[in-house]
Amino acid sequence: MVREDRRLAAAHIPERYRHYTLDGYETAFRGADASLGRAHLTARKFVEAYPVDTAGKGLLFTGSIGVGKTHLAVGVLRRLVQERGVKGLFCDYRELLKNIQNSYNPQVHTTELELLKPVFAADVLVLDDLGAQKPNEWVWDTVALILNTRYNDKQTTIITTNYPDLAAGSGAQTEAERAAREQTLGDRIGDRMRSRLAEMCVRVEMTGEDFRQTVKRARFG
Repeated sequence: MVREDRRLAAAHIPERYRHYTLDGYETAFRGADASLGRAHLTARKFVEAYPVDTAGKGLLFTGSIGVGKTHLAVGVLRRLVQERGVKGLFCDYRELLKNIQNSYNPQVHTTELELLKPVFAADVLVLDDLGAQKPNEWVWDTVALILNTRYNDKQTTIITTNYPDLAAGSGAQTEAERAAREQTLGDRIGDRMRSRLAEMCVRVEMTGEDFRQTVKRARFG
């Protein structure tokens, strides 16, 4: 148990998410979309299949805010750390990029390589909220470095994103059309890396209302 606790601590799951488990993911509430049950089943099957039948592939949870993407991602990570003894790591995408940028400050003694070393070394990496950072060339290059390195090493990456998994120019030609339509994952990380994700991960689409707001309405409505 002590060794298991150490592995979980080393995964750096934020305090807010530490109670998230696969067994604790709720799909039976009134109005729950069927996609939530399917996502839950996919997550469970993924744990059962790891690592032989997953062959280095991960999961890409897509959907709007509050449908439980992070819950399932953390649930998978916890189960693999506890039951399979994997070296796991949770990373908030925006926080990771912020820390890397901050490492360029000469007064900061942590280097970019030191920050990325555990990201590259993790058997299973959860990259939460991919696409949340405003895109630019540096962001795209950094995302490419992380994803390509893990892809080449056949390491499992579990990703959550609030953006639909579509190519960045889908159905839009002019600047006005691009500005008017909903942004996609391709817009946020670039089409090249979005295509790489299709090779790295099984896409799990989740649809529904914000679960947290639904629960609040049920309790206080």
